[in-house]
Amino acid sequence: MSAATTPAPPGVTTLGKIVLALLAVVVAGALAFLLLWVTGIGDALVAFAIDTGTANVEILRFVAAATGVLLFTVPAAFVIIYMELKIIAQMNLRVGPDRTGPWGALASLMAGLKVLSKEDYTPRGVDVPVFTLAPAVTFLASVMTLLVVPFAPGMAGYYMDLGLIYFFAASGLGVVGLMMAGWSSFNKYSLLGGIRAAAAVISYELPLILATFGVVLLAGTLNLGQIVEDQAGWAWNWYGFQQPLALIIFFIAATAEAGRTPFDYTEADSELVAGFATEYSGMRFGFFFFAEYVNVFILSALTVTLFLGGYHSGIDIDPILGFLGVNTPVEMGNIDLGSLGPWLLGLPLLVPPVLTLVLAAFLWAIKSSWGALKSIVVGFVLANLLLGAAITIWAFFSFEALLGIAVFFGKSFALVALFVLMRATYPRVRIDQMMNFAWKWLMPAALLNIFITAAAILFVREYLS
Repeated sequence: MSAATTPAPPGVTTLGKIVLALLAVVVAGALAFLLLWVTGIGDALVAFAIDTGTANVEILRFVAAATGVLLFTVPAAFVIIYMELKIIAQMNLRVGPDRTGPWGALASLMAGLKVLSKEDYTPRGVDVPVFTLAPAVTFLASVMTLLVVPFAPGMAGYYMDLGLIYFFAASGLGVVGLMMAGWSSFNKYSLLGGIRAAAAVISYELPLILATFGVVLLAGTLNLGQIVEDQAGWAWNWYGFQQPLALIIFFIAATAEAGRTPFDYTEADSELVAGFATEYSGMRFGFFFFAEYVNVFILSALTVTLFLGGYHSGIDIDPILGFLGVNTPVEMGNIDLGSLGPWLLGLPLLVPPVLTLVLAAFLWAIKSSWGALKSIVVGFVLANLLLGAAITIWAFFSFEALLGIAVFFGKSFALVALFVLMRATYPRVRIDQMMNFAWKWLMPAALLNIFITAAAILFVREYLS
């Protein structure tokens, strides 16, 4: 009979190892900062970085905007896919994804990885260069439109006086990619899907653009940033309340433009297998897939920008905060980062370890049974939570941009949820019904809205001003 083995002493858990590694990195960074400060190299590096950034601010702004837009699109698509899975499941009294990640939140990410891992097959008979470029054209056409959308005050890739025209010109390139895919696939279903996409652009792009004319007449500009600023203040300043017919026309046309139910005729599975994407597989199919969901967000964002106040909450919060003694927003031009000198790098490196040690000492004092290691791990977690909460609360009420981002994305994803609800509710219409509705109803209504808006503006100028 074998002797009883002595149990091994408990070691450090995986979470403890990660926290200790992060703490070691922070401590090493703090020591490196002190070394740079003592030798004077830190001051020179800070001055060089500030001078270089100031001299090339436009280049840095464009690179940051383009990078941010590209990095944002794929996570946004994953979020919308997850919303679609969960909302439709709840509407059908199902649980939906709940296995991968907390509440199934990683299900859409796993779907993306599955698409990425599949074979990228090119069928025989296709026009290979056009077939290969089509997904990239479709996806980049969606991404390009985000460059002129103002997410918050001062937070747009580029403020363009003709921003609305640029938006529609760039978004119109998406149908070029769909036509390229349909024509080059050497497949009748793909060709029909591409032709339907072109027909949709001709039919629904016109009422979509005409619906914005009333807003342009009221705002007197095509600059999306200025259109948003004209809707500042209370919610009744939003153009959605001043242009209700235009908002309805725009939303219906945007649904068709995005290829969403009940206008998902370009890839109608009961008629065209998968439409323009029938012959695609792997990541090239994934580009079409992501472009569709990114388009949903983009059109929701444009609806919010034109009709629902953009990043304005609809509540004039400045008088309320002023009464409470909170000054908003902070003028970034009054903050001289260069005056901080080496502390510009030192504060983020010194504060977390010092606060960690203080909290660890406090925890060890009140509960000595934990030991030094466990106290440091818990202190590190609590320090980062406290710092994150303090910075978030301060920034939320101090910086108008942060509040604007929260409001803008809240409105946009609310409209995305509405698109998802429509997918679970309405059946697909026939292609002839869709065309008749565009030309016989939406076009006359859009033109009528333009004439009524112009007449109202003339009446106000002549008799009430």
